[in-house]
Amino acid sequence: MRIEKNKVVAVAYCLTVEGKQVDKSPEGQPLEYIHGTHMMIPGFEKGLEGHEPGEKFSITVSPEEGYGTVNPQLKFDIPKSSFEVGGVLREDLLKIGTIVPMFNQNGQVVQGTVAEVKENTVTMDFNHQLAGKTLNFEVEVVSVRDATKKELDEGLHGEYLPLEEEEHHCCHGKGNCHKHEGEGECCHKGDGECCKDKEQ
Repeated sequence: MRIEKNKVVAVAYCLTVEGKQVDKSPEGQPLEYIHGTHMMIPGFEKGLEGHEPGEKFSITVSPEEGYGTVNPQLKFDIPKSSFEVGGVLREDLLKIGTIVPMFNQNGQVVQGTVAEVKENTVTMDFNHQLAGKTLNFEVEVVSVRDATKKELDEGLHGEYLPLEEEEHHCCHGKGNCHKHEGEGECCHKGDGECCKDKEQ
């Protein structure tokens, strides 16, 4: 059976970027997804299209068909006080390269990377970490089967089902909750509770 739209595909892979391995499927635990439903980056799906179980090959994905090019408008300065918990600045978060989950204005969790720490503000970069990078995959197609109606309706792992309201609130656990607004501001509660959507 060949890989095509609405097939459940299991694939083992190793991803390298600029000569360094950045991701790999665990031994005996291939990545599973429903092909053609935009669950994967476009270049990855395009490279797998038409292949069959047992095939091993390479896929090279350009930034445009991967995680996009770097967008300078996705960098924001956020008050350093937003990283305080109980009035104490979380210095461990303020290291270049640290990833801090935050809420955007739609209540969705986005991953921000600390790009620069200034005297009173922190520059957060909301570009994907692999934005602007060429991705090199070594893959092996493990299995291909038809998706069930339930899987097509609900997602392979239920990802199409609506989330419970409370699942939208907490983004960083242990009191490190941030909510990124459109102008680069955060709301933060240092008492162990998370920011609520009511502030949008």
